[in-house]
Amino acid sequence: MRISISAKNGQLRESVQDTIRTKIEKLPRFFDRITGSVVLVDLSDTDNPKVELKVTAEETDDFFASDTASNVIAALDSVVHKMERQLRKHKEKLTDHRGGRPQHNETTDGE
Repeated sequence: MRISISAKNGQLRESVQDTIRTKIEKLPRFFDRITGSVVLVDLSDTDNPKVELKVTAEETDDFFASDTASNVIAALDSVVHKMERQLRKHKEKLTDHRGGRPQHNETTDGE
């Protein structure tokens, strides 16, 4: 999975970037088809930085979450939590609840 971290109107310390990378690397636990993610931290309002997260996955639309908080890590925690819910919900939609198997739209020719 590719992870891109960028800051707008400022710079992020290396320790903050490592924390972001560590939290984003855990997302495939919720949906295993993730191919990449982009994290944008907007530091224009230093009191309330904004964190945006865009996750791309195979055979589905992109997922997006954003939030502001008193610091970058608090905003990141909130955004990651939102993304986890989106990914979990999407995976549940793909799973057949009766048998636990993924739904397929293809018909099989058994005869």
